[in-house]
Amino acid sequence: MAKRRSVSSARTSSIAAKPTPRRLRRRVEIRERLFRSALDQFAKKGFANTTVEDITEAADVGKGTFFNYFPSKDHILLAFGEMQLGKLEAAIAEARSSDISIEEFLRALPERMTQEPTRNPAIVRMLLQAYLSTTVVREAMVDMQGRVQALHTQIIRMGQERGEIRTDFPASEMASVFRQTIFGTLLMWSLYGDASLTERIQTAVDVLWSGLAPRHPVTAGGGVPLFTCGD
Repeated sequence: MAKRRSVSSARTSSIAAKPTPRRLRRRVEIRERLFRSALDQFAKKGFANTTVEDITEAADVGKGTFFNYFPSKDHILLAFGEMQLGKLEAAIAEARSSDISIEEFLRALPERMTQEPTRNPAIVRMLLQAYLSTTVVREAMVDMQGRVQALHTQIIRMGQERGEIRTDFPASEMASVFRQTIFGTLLMWSLYGDASLTERIQTAVDVLWSGLAPRHPVTAGGGVPLFTCGD
């Protein structure tokens, strides 16, 4: 009988220990507030000069609360990277289940990936500095970029299979060029800090697509190729 009561008590305790939907929403809200406050403080003071106390004061929570959500301020940057990776995974999943052309997808992707908070030039500059100066974050981001490269390669290969992207270069190489083009555009825009990001991205993708588009031979009357589109 005592054993039965013990099991019943354990089950009750287990149920009671589960966070309620309200508590879960509260945790998500606090984590989001800490995340946003951290990025804002990093942009204002720089990553190295921002303390955990700066972040918690800006988020209006106790200092100890921070460590319930992030082991260190480095993990804020890792959380940002994971957020961007998640956006990319979601975009590719949507592309696979829709009839959107790969050209449309690639033209829309940079805009989607640079939505707020990435649309803040100060935050972009801070992220670039932190990635280069923090060993822990840099090593983690190298691994994360490998995952990003794999996802971009998937979408380029999908375009090749559909006949929408040239096949005379490996998908991985073209994926690297795409990433480098967008990354470089984002870097240059962050230096100016103006409202030209959308225009800069559109111009970059226009030029890039002329190189990614499939090659269609144009022949003379005798069937001898004269040139290929885009060359």
